[in-house]
Amino acid sequence: MSYSDDKLKEILTRTKVVAVVGVSMNPVRPSYYVARYLSLKGFKVIPVNPGHAGKRLFGQEVRASLADCPDTVDMVDIFRRPEHVPPIVEEALEVFPNLRTVWMQIGVVNEEAAQMAEARGVDVVMDRCPKIEYQRLFGELRMGGFNTGIISSKL
Repeated sequence: MSYSDDKLKEILTRTKVVAVVGVSMNPVRPSYYVARYLSLKGFKVIPVNPGHAGKRLFGQEVRASLADCPDTVDMVDIFRRPEHVPPIVEEALEVFPNLRTVWMQIGVVNEEAAQMAEARGVDVVMDRCPKIEYQRLFGELRMGGFNTGIISSKL
């Protein structure tokens, strides 16, 4: 899986509304701080996690499923194990008329789901993090490593 910087930059530039599947309410979990970072960068982030449905995160109601999200979602960012990805992609393809990207997080690769999305003209990125790619491509990496957006009072 290789993605050109130009393609990743195009995806991140055109994306406006991201449904983050598997988001955690715990601020030290990657799904939380990735979603938070994207929301701080101007993306509308729709959190999706049935275990937290109805709660609020980043100014948005946590949704139980993709079917509960506004149909304006144009990217689905998946924080789930690879074997759980195909039904998520199926649902996304059914409910989002403007879906342009399926993004699977680091460690998440599912060729069946990727082929399903690509057959419908949807871009697929696997085994990558949109936060890391955004920071890398838009010059936000820090000399000490990745800026997670978490600020400690002990600095």
